[in-house]
Amino acid sequence: QVQLRESGGGSVQTGGSLRLSCAASGDNIRYCVGWFRQAPGKEREAVATIYNPGRSTFYTDAVKGRFTISADVAMSTVNLQMDSLKSDDSAMYYCAASTNVVCSSVSEAPYVYTDWGQGTQVTVSA
Repeated sequence: QVQLRESGGGSVQTGGSLRLSCAASGDNIRYCVGWFRQAPGKEREAVATIYNPGRSTFYTDAVKGRFTISADVAMSTVNLQMDSLKSDDSAMYYCAASTNVVCSSVSEAPYVYTDWGQGTQVTVSA
């Protein structure tokens, strides 16, 4: 089991920036780590993921060019730099990790993730 703790959420104006951090602990190998978000009345969606082999990345189209995911070698700290924030980015953001080796083929799918953090709120206002 992987324990995950998110930090860095908050309120910001449109066009501003926030940096989310996810601290992962536990002995299990983390093949994928992702940031997901869920707004009221909407389904949880993948925002960005980073996965092995090769520390490849996935970004949902809505955040490409604005968000950057990064991780240390052990994938113990995974950051999400969010720039040029829009009101549509407002949501609860969750960090998730997968110890399933096949997660890389579908890293954007919530069902492959075995462990989830409690979430951190991001609010973007005009």
